[in-house]
Amino acid sequence: MHATKEVNFDGLVGPTHTYAGLSHGNVASMSHRGAVSHPREAALQGLAKMRLLADLGVPQAVLPPQERPAVEMLRVLGFSGRDDAAVLRAAARTAPDLLAAASSASAMWVANAATITPSIDAADGRVHLTPANLTSKLHRSLEPPQTARTLRAIFRDPARFEVHAPLPGGGLWGDEGAANHTRLAPTHARRGLHVFVYGHRVRTQPGENDAAAPRLRRYVSRQAREASEAVARGHGLRARQAEFVRQNPAAIDAGVFHNDVIAVGNENVLFYHEAAFFRSAEVLRRLRARYATLHPEAAWQAVRVPDRRVPLAEAVRSYLFNSQLVTLAPGHMALIAPADCHDSPAVRTYLDDLVAEARTPIRAVHYVDLRQSMRNGGGPACLRLRVVLTAAERAALPAGVWFTPERHATLAAWVRRHYRETLAPADLADPALLEESRRALDELTQLLGLGSIYPFQRVDDPK
Repeated sequence: MHATKEVNFDGLVGPTHTYAGLSHGNVASMSHRGAVSHPREAALQGLAKMRLLADLGVPQAVLPPQERPAVEMLRVLGFSGRDDAAVLRAAARTAPDLLAAASSASAMWVANAATITPSIDAADGRVHLTPANLTSKLHRSLEPPQTARTLRAIFRDPARFEVHAPLPGGGLWGDEGAANHTRLAPTHARRGLHVFVYGHRVRTQPGENDAAAPRLRRYVSRQAREASEAVARGHGLRARQAEFVRQNPAAIDAGVFHNDVIAVGNENVLFYHEAAFFRSAEVLRRLRARYATLHPEAAWQAVRVPDRRVPLAEAVRSYLFNSQLVTLAPGHMALIAPADCHDSPAVRTYLDDLVAEARTPIRAVHYVDLRQSMRNGGGPACLRLRVVLTAAERAALPAGVWFTPERHATLAAWVRRHYRETLAPADLADPALLEESRRALDELTQLLGLGSIYPFQRVDDPK
């Protein structure tokens, strides 16, 4: 077994998990706006998914939630009061939409937390992590400062790790993190080809082959090519190690707000819907040529799902491609798919055929119940950040972040102590919810061995 392994860092669902419909372009999020959520069930479902992966032999670690409601954001927006409770009441009275944004638990979807380059790929031999700026949505734009603090508390050894500052977010310079990034390699331990998927350019250069892409008519793109290029430069990737691919505008308009809703890669396999990329055949030719420059002796496999088997709308509804694709043994991969895929006759039939035909390394499908997250527009892959680490790099992380059966029991008990069974939009104004959340997070940082990382714990940025 390789000493280098891919670790899935899963985001813990926060105590304020609610359905506010804040993410325009995310069909599931918008369609469940105003519904009563179940934070306790959501968090336990996430933990159960982590346990499944750990039991399958996939290294698992956890990332903590962020503090919500974000009272400081409400103060900046002009809501005042003698204490936090008064600020919450003022926002609820005159701008409940802003209170909802300040209360969002969207940081649970840590595929958007950062983009990662393993040490084997970086010019300086360190692991590089750049927190996403998430400028396209107000509620998500609150996350980067805390994401940086959290990542620096975990990846704390500067000799092995570099946690960059988020990119500036002016204009259209949106960066949505690993949800628009895939790494292809013969194994996790080998040098990889980094595939950055973008929806728009801030500036179009004369003669570019993607300039003729159809215009978006319904939704907007969230990822800029220039942002992806900046991340690649900052991480020390060589030109031959990066390929920049344009997302299909028709897919974005169908509700594919991130590439991980329409494609997923793992080691030497790219699993994608035929509508994923603009000029798909050309994209595949470029990827094959670029991969061959890195690994002329090794092959990779593109598994194309035709629209006649799984229509684009059904792929979005079921979140087929937001499955996790993981390696269980050399040449043996599994999809960790949402239960919605099992409930879809078209998707289930396709997956049954895929596994039975054994034409690819994908040999098994495990269905997981993540309905609480799915109703807000996040599936299995949204809930995890993939970080390829050597044995020495893994040993440099705080012991408390690693997921084990004992850690599962501890965290499940923590959730049951601190999380509400139900949460309605009106409950966000309850000052007790803020205090409950702070108590929970204060205890959690001790359980994970991270120290004081939240502003309410009155510390400076640990960097």
